[in-house]
Amino acid sequence: MFSFLEKYFVPVASRIGSQRHLVAIRDGFIAIMPLTIIGSFAVLINNLPVKMYQNALDSIWDHGTWTQWGGNMWGATFGIISILLAFCVAYQLAKSYNKDGLSAGVIGLSSYMTFGTFGEGGLSGLSTGTGGLFVAIIIALLSSELFSRLSGNSKLIIKMPETVPPAVSRSFAALLPAIITVSLFALVRTIISAGFDIPDIIGSFYTAIQEPFMGLTNTWVAALILAFIPVFLWTLGVHGANIIEPFMQSINLPAIDANVAAITAGEVAPYIINKPFFDAFVNMGGSGTTIALIIAIFIIARKNKQYNTVGKISTGPGLFNINEPLLFGLPIVLNPVLFIPFILTPMVNVSIAYFATKWGMVPAATIAAPWTTPPIINGFLVTQSWAGAVLSLLLIIISVCIYLPFVAMANRTTKAQENKAAESK
Repeated sequence: MFSFLEKYFVPVASRIGSQRHLVAIRDGFIAIMPLTIIGSFAVLINNLPVKMYQNALDSIWDHGTWTQWGGNMWGATFGIISILLAFCVAYQLAKSYNKDGLSAGVIGLSSYMTFGTFGEGGLSGLSTGTGGLFVAIIIALLSSELFSRLSGNSKLIIKMPETVPPAVSRSFAALLPAIITVSLFALVRTIISAGFDIPDIIGSFYTAIQEPFMGLTNTWVAALILAFIPVFLWTLGVHGANIIEPFMQSINLPAIDANVAAITAGEVAPYIINKPFFDAFVNMGGSGTTIALIIAIFIIARKNKQYNTVGKISTGPGLFNINEPLLFGLPIVLNPVLFIPFILTPMVNVSIAYFATKWGMVPAATIAAPWTTPPIINGFLVTQSWAGAVLSLLLIIISVCIYLPFVAMANRTTKAQENKAAESK
């Protein structure tokens, strides 16, 4: 089975993982990750459900003033996330073509603005925030693709004398491709607005496509699929997390934004599935909940030199959700024994966490903590509740129980191989 998958499936998965447009989306999200974390902690500052904390800040500063501080941080991060992403994705795609990334980023942002503005030219929170995310990605890719191709046409490049500063030369070299690109997107926006009577393109797209799509990804079946894909790819040696990252990020930010808005309004958070949910309850120690595998090794395979050594080496990185030493040291990749719990554990965890959240036992995830935040602490931060920490701990215990029999089996297999090798000498 592994030979078949390695021959026919792995090359396809590898090509998908290195596809330049998906890589541009992934790297674009990575570029703005610090800002999403800042925005999430701004929400935590304003809404941490600890009465003593709230009273302490109220005594120092007026309630409306210190919450405005957090609101200002949120507005400068999540509030303009689509604008930032339009620039970053266009920049990354142009760089992959060895073109002027800075010019492509500016043009991608400008092209998105032709769609993001409406009425008398004003911007709405929907078009600058997470509501315009999908449109921003699409336009950034298209505009950068068009600009990169036009930049390769020598007839469209205005050459300046060598005495002109390089920054000025680059600006003039990008002038004609920029004019053509932005003009075309402005024309398309005009045709849609006037010909189809759609003045608010971003709002219409959000209502017709993005909002229903978010609903489809907020089901238990979707959670199982999202838990299965990365670990399955990892067992074949393909970086599954990188492949699924663009999709996870596209549903992540709108879900967090909607959850925060609902909780602030005193309503139930509408979205269970987002990246903080997976980081806190599924990817503890890394893909496959491998923090539990490390614990299982120390419980049952301490006398196995290979497993014990790899387990010790992996403990430090594993506490911060980095598990490559385990994946390639044991290994888990192409391992016919360990790949079973490696896939099964996330499926069990995501199911328990999904229904625990759905039934109101644990608050929905609303804070995008850094993915390297240690397990259990992460559960508390993303849910702003001790219930999240308790659920993380419970899931680790369950995961250890799943891994134990397979680690014991792998341990016996390794010992048998060592004994056979010793006898042959």
